[in-house]
Amino acid sequence: MRLNQNTLLLGKKVVLVPYTSEHVPRYHEWMKSEELQRLTASEPLTLEQEYAMQQSWREDADKCTFIVLDAEKWQAQPGITEESCMAGDVNLFLTDLEDPTVGEIEVMIAEPSCRGRGLGTEAVLMMLSYGGDAQTDTG
Repeated sequence: MRLNQNTLLLGKKVVLVPYTSEHVPRYHEWMKSEELQRLTASEPLTLEQEYAMQQSWREDADKCTFIVLDAEKWQAQPGITEESCMAGDVNLFLTDLEDPTVGEIEVMIAEPSCRGRGLGTEAVLMMLSYGGDAQTDTG
């Protein structure tokens, strides 16, 4: 979704950044995991298909995707890459185009070392707030 293409959301545990092509290689590695495929009901994609998917999600008006960064890592080292801080992703899907207040949120904490630390909970709460604010701004 173009709406969030220049948006960075800073929480206490996570930083949400738009899903860009720079994140695709790490995301693609995660999605090779049979466990994550099963848990997310996903099929494995080639790297080229993953780049195409990222681009289509960026252009799609009813999806908003952020990469979840581990804020502790991201803030600890100046100049550290987003890719090295990636923990997962969070998505907002607008499920009724006639009523943009209806949607679904999904979160995936793919990085095993980041699980069980509350990152997913904070990412979902931040996405709820962001989605509500975006609806207020456009509706």
